[in-house]
Amino acid sequence: MRARLSDIARQAEVSEATVSRVLNDRPGVSADTRQAVLTALDVLGYERPERLRKRSAGLVGLIVPELENPIFPAFAQTIESALSQSGFTPVLCTQTPGGVTEDEYVEMLLDRQVSGIVFVSGLHADTTADHERYRRLVDRPLPVVLINGYAEGLDAPFISCDDRLAGELAVNHLVALGHRRIGFVSGPDRFLNVQRKLDGYRTAMRRELGVPDRELDDLVALTLFGVEGGEVAAGQLLARGVTGIVCGSDLMALGAIRAARRRGLTVPRDVSVVGFDDSPLIAFTDPPLTTLRQPVAAMGNAAIRQLVDEINGHGAPRSEYVFPPELVVRGSTAINKSDRGPDSLTVPAA
Repeated sequence: MRARLSDIARQAEVSEATVSRVLNDRPGVSADTRQAVLTALDVLGYERPERLRKRSAGLVGLIVPELENPIFPAFAQTIESALSQSGFTPVLCTQTPGGVTEDEYVEMLLDRQVSGIVFVSGLHADTTADHERYRRLVDRPLPVVLINGYAEGLDAPFISCDDRLAGELAVNHLVALGHRRIGFVSGPDRFLNVQRKLDGYRTAMRRELGVPDRELDDLVALTLFGVEGGEVAAGQLLARGVTGIVCGSDLMALGAIRAARRRGLTVPRDVSVVGFDDSPLIAFTDPPLTTLRQPVAAMGNAAIRQLVDEINGHGAPRSEYVFPPELVVRGSTAINKSDRGPDSLTVPAA
């Protein structure tokens, strides 16, 4: 028992005395500390004492791509809170380049006999990935919910932001400000959210400005997600004379702003930039970023309601629930005072 208490104390980063108080359901332990001990108990595979089993309905895995993009910690916080309120213990699994893969995390979670798994922007969003991995989980059966992505024919609940609408709203906003040469920057087009945003962008550009497809191709630059990718792609479009840039994420938008500044341009006086996500702290960038806000709280809570219904045997509807984004106008967009075409734009050396 001493060794067992020691293991739990080490995992929870508390004293063995604290572990003992929690296991014996004694007072004098904060709610956060008590939860840390119970989580350590679950993670290590120990059976909870009978008196404590009513406090948790089991483990639920939460797999996110990474934590560098602030939108993923925001989803994780919302989902973990909703799970805890429903009596479940969340187990956060974060991927890093060259680290544990999504499939490896799934195997680890299955070994822990989780009650369900929530996937955020996982391989279900990659149109080139084999989605059979999710069918195997559904067939076990294991309740799963998939956020921001969709796999045709997969009998599971999906929760998504309306990426097509986001692309349209961004273009409509820039057109209303007098912009005519509007570029689109995002990650690789194998991802469904990129395809949908690009479709919304193209639809709005054709409808609002009558831009033909052959010209739209020159206004699109797809690269790697992140600040660096946004900077490279935006640099290409700035050289083609764009005055407005629609970005697939807030981080890419920050890269676009950096690209403009490297060329001696000012945002928003010379170039307007629109992001996507409305990640935490984005309102405090220089300039504050105009962006399309994902309704993270609504999406995360809806996902957990679906998952809990599945776990309880009520059978959540197997379809995609699409949540509209909100245009948040800040300081990175402004009226276009001179529509610079590709022949009239002078681009200073970077």
